[in-house]
Amino acid sequence: MKKSTLLSTIAFAFVMLLTTHVNAQEFPPLDKSPMDAASFPNDYKVSDKTVKIVYGRPQLNGRSLSELAPNGKQWRFGANEAAEITFYKDMTVGGSAVKAGTYTVSAIPGEKEWTIVFSSDLNVWGSYFYNEANDVARFKVKAETSETSLEAFSIVFDDKNTMHMGWGTVRMAIPMM
Repeated sequence: MKKSTLLSTIAFAFVMLLTTHVNAQEFPPLDKSPMDAASFPNDYKVSDKTVKIVYGRPQLNGRSLSELAPNGKQWRFGANEAAEITFYKDMTVGGSAVKAGTYTVSAIPGEKEWTIVFSSDLNVWGSYFYNEANDVARFKVKAETSETSLEAFSIVFDDKNTMHMGWGTVRMAIPMM
């Protein structure tokens, strides 16, 4: 075989190999309830965080909050995997002492207040595998109504280390010290 033919064959094979590899890679579409995170302090320039929560952000999409998070039933505090909150130091949350560590967060919605639950169960899908025996903290927070509606479930920390949750017209504040 001539040298130029050999080089052409090798170049063609190399191009085909790269083309096949690139075309074979498929990426899934964006999740309908994308993951998000909130932390305190919420300034990205501060790396020394006190607390961080990672959660899915479901959308109402014309549905009611009571349909997606029914009163009296365990709810995963977001979408998809159970929300996970990490405390980088021992804290008091909702009057309960919580040791530094990572926990899942779920809630039991109510008409005027919600029960918030921190559990030692990690890497669980939703609240389907909830086991009350693994509760680390359980407390109630007042549920208030806002005039404005949030389409996406949202969590943010204020400058006093209070975690605010909102979805639809429901708002709650969870102080952390």
